Amino acid sequence: MVALLTLSACASHSLVIPITGGEPLAPELQAWSERSLPGKLNTRYSLAQRAGQSCVLAHARRSASMLRRPLQVVPAQLGQVEFDWWIASGVTLAQLGHDEPPDDAPVRLLLAFEGDDAKLSLRNRMLFELARTLTGEAPPYATLMYIWHATAAPETVIVSSHTDRIRKIVVGSGEAGKRSWQRFRRDIAADFRRAFGEEPGSLVQAALMTDADNGQGQAEACYGRLVFLGPDSQPLPGSLLF
Repeated sequence: MVALLTLSACASHSLVIPITGGEPLAPELQAWSERSLPGKLNTRYSLAQRAGQSCVLAHARRSASMLRRPLQVVPAQLGQVEFDWWIASGVTLAQLGHDEPPDDAPVRLLLAFEGDDAKLSLRNRMLFELARTLTGEAPPYATLMYIWHATAAPETVIVSSHTDRIRKIVVGSGEAGKRSWQRFRRDIAADFRRAFGEEPGSLVQAALMTDADNGQGQAEACYGRLVFLGPDSQPLPGSLLF
């Protein structure tokens, strides 16, 4: 159920990020706020630097929460998204001692989209209504996640076991690239079509999420620049530019 509640939690408070080294916070960061998940400890988010790059440091200890911000990008404006992350630690099979890792990820970028709720299955409508009751907010029509995964190969599409309105694309896996900056550039509309088999609606929200609640472990990562690009490759409002 946590996956369904991810972008509809209302138990929240504004995020206050400490200033590091006397540098002012990026103005774009002021539009972001922390969102708790019902019954979960909060992941700790703070401003930091890794290899000379400013970033949002996330430290999860048996916790799950996110940073999110509203957006309003109509389908005609959807281009690419470019994002950086640095993974210090996360779940591994060796640590777990069994075949399948829990549904935890040291890094996630979540994109929420509007759509025609009349197309939802009866099961999803019931789940969405339950989420609305628990949190006071209805989930978005569709949520596309970019994630790191302990075992799945990059480009794998994973449908959430909780609802098929959440689908994940693996962009990194295993130990490759840990403790160094990784940059990804993705075609949002193309990825949405591949994951959901339909055209995307308006992009209405973005979120960063580091969690380690299901496996009762720890994870640490840093999120760098997050840039939404229009069809003309120019940054759109809502980009996170350090």
